[in-house]
Amino acid sequence: MAQRIPLRGTLLNTLAVLVGASIGLVFSRSLPPNLFPTALAGLGLVTCVMALRMAMGTQSILIVAGAVAIGALIGAALGITAGLDQGAEGIRHLLGGGGRFNEALLTTSILFCVGPMTLLGCIEDGIEHRIEILTLKSLLDCVAAMVFAATLGPGVLVSAAVVLVVQGTLTLLARPLAGLAQDEALLRETTATGGVLLLGIGMGLAGIKQFPTADFLPALVLTPAFVMLGRKWRRPVGPAQGEGRA
Repeated sequence: MAQRIPLRGTLLNTLAVLVGASIGLVFSRSLPPNLFPTALAGLGLVTCVMALRMAMGTQSILIVAGAVAIGALIGAALGITAGLDQGAEGIRHLLGGGGRFNEALLTTSILFCVGPMTLLGCIEDGIEHRIEILTLKSLLDCVAAMVFAATLGPGVLVSAAVVLVVQGTLTLLARPLAGLAQDEALLRETTATGGVLLLGIGMGLAGIKQFPTADFLPALVLTPAFVMLGRKWRRPVGPAQGEGRA
């Protein structure tokens, strides 16, 4: 029996982002620079539509709103946006990247790593050693990386490293995370919260309004916690009403 390649779904996805971004960068050199603002605005609007589809799946808007609001406060207090900008700027100087490097890195990292396909695909790879979901995701990410790299620049290439780390970690932790993937409510609300983050990114790309999107990242951790707390809150405590009466 042939030995399986560890993390092969994640490696495929990482390669797909690298290939797509490289093609986009080569393609961008043949386009007039005045076309990029229009293309970027259109890409932002498409991202908004994708984000709205994700966010509209929620069945508990209070959980999403609470996670986003409290997550934003935590993110702002921790200075996540400033820290990530500083780190991205250091990488840009190290690699000599141009264009909207920081925005490209943050935008595509969130786009490629947030959503049910990431979690479900990594768990499928980690437990069942199948990569059908991550193969489909790789094709989608390759196209997205191509378009984003052509409009935002080489920061998209670095997001491949983020995909490798995030999806690799999820794959290695597949067994303890398997229960989360089977929890429809938890997955649905977390995806909806991710949609809110993507909406902020899309509005920024379209030139509508810039948000400190990275400060909202703690919301992705708070959402599943709030879902589980909500279940405990609704769960009856003690004997049922009327129990023990004559």
